[in-house]
Amino acid sequence: MHAEQRLVEGNPKSPVRVVIYEDLQCSDCANFRKMMDEHLLPRYGAKVAFEHYDFPLVKHDWARPAAVAARHFEKTSPELAVKFRRHLLADLKQITAETFPLRLREFAKANQADAVKAIGALNDAELNKLVEEDYQDGVARGVGKTPTVLVNGEPFIEKFTLEEISKAMESAILEAKP
Repeated sequence: MHAEQRLVEGNPKSPVRVVIYEDLQCSDCANFRKMMDEHLLPRYGAKVAFEHYDFPLVKHDWARPAAVAARHFEKTSPELAVKFRRHLLADLKQITAETFPLRLREFAKANQADAVKAIGALNDAELNKLVEEDYQDGVARGVGKTPTVLVNGEPFIEKFTLEEISKAMESAILEAKP
């Protein structure tokens, strides 16, 4: 997937890039999602591009299908893909590998999306390839844990404070000004 096709929250035209390698079954990613929604997007959304990359960890049994499903929803609507990511990360404790297909179906129906196509997308070779490309891109960059967030290349890995990442964003925004 090319950068211009990447799922981006915030300002996609911003020179300040925040690259997020996330696992949709990861509790630390759920904490970062909450930090994004409550603090980072309201404060920096107009000035920063938050780019999503999928990095489903092998130890998580439904993370890869979740990433593939998110890619499916992204083809319909970037907003729906973000809503799906938020939904999964908010409900981690209620989802298992066995219940994931049911949760996917319920989400699709609740959001006027075709549930049969959403389930079928889990076997879509192209969507699986896109997730694997993100994963391999992360491996090539040295990603091993999630979330790994790169603020103009500066890494924030797994657990970090709002103050730490905000300081990096402020610095990146200042550097980007002509």
